[in-house]
Amino acid sequence: MGLHEVTPLVLTVLVGAAFLAGWVDAVVGGGGLIQLPSLLVGLPASTPVATVSGTNKISSFAGTLVASATFIRSVALGWPSALTIMVSAYAGSTAGARIVQYLPRRWFTPLILVVLIGVGVFMWRRPALGLRDEVRHHGAGRLWRLGAIGLTIGVYDGAVGPGTGTFFVIALVALIGYGFLEASALAKLANLATNLGAIVVFAVHRQILWAVGLPMAAANLLGGFIGARMAIRHGSGFVRRIFFLTVIALGVKLAIDTVRMF
Repeated sequence: MGLHEVTPLVLTVLVGAAFLAGWVDAVVGGGGLIQLPSLLVGLPASTPVATVSGTNKISSFAGTLVASATFIRSVALGWPSALTIMVSAYAGSTAGARIVQYLPRRWFTPLILVVLIGVGVFMWRRPALGLRDEVRHHGAGRLWRLGAIGLTIGVYDGAVGPGTGTFFVIALVALIGYGFLEASALAKLANLATNLGAIVVFAVHRQILWAVGLPMAAANLLGGFIGARMAIRHGSGFVRRIFFLTVIALGVKLAIDTVRMF
């Protein structure tokens, strides 16, 4: 399949979705919950799930790359912690990208909806969570927790993908004690590693539509750049508000999609 099999209107919509996904991903994570469903709707129904996921990863990687670079320049990070979560996330993602070969396409939306609702409820019940940096673990205790977070969410990202950035942020805030801004910066680096790990697997198996993925990647990159700068400028409170708006909007959309499927 190539670019000639996607109409100009569909490609325009996909590029717009990629821009919005890049912005959301840079601010709070979860841009894949916009981008992957858009690809599922826009690409022909015969497109394999692995190919849809591979194309999605190309676009996501571009936006995550520029967002990561922006955060690195502006947010102080401990590199032992950052490298630990990146390496474990990469390993988990390569495993997940192999698992996706066996996932039925119709399972995606209900699975994502259930996880999204759970995350939203969890955060709503903890209004102060993530507004301040209150790291509770240090040394080896922090590193093994970061490794477990990276590996677990990495497998999910390689296999399914949407919401990975959000799940990284939630885990880093809830389990380690980072503030939202610091957690977002680490989440970007971890998500960069998961995207790269999955891309390697998908590219080897020729499961990427480059003619669709590259225009989306350019749009996602621009959205990621703008979103990261806004997150840094406005701080953790702004990120938390955007998080809830994103969860509510995407939850409604996924609920509608699930009802239509059944």
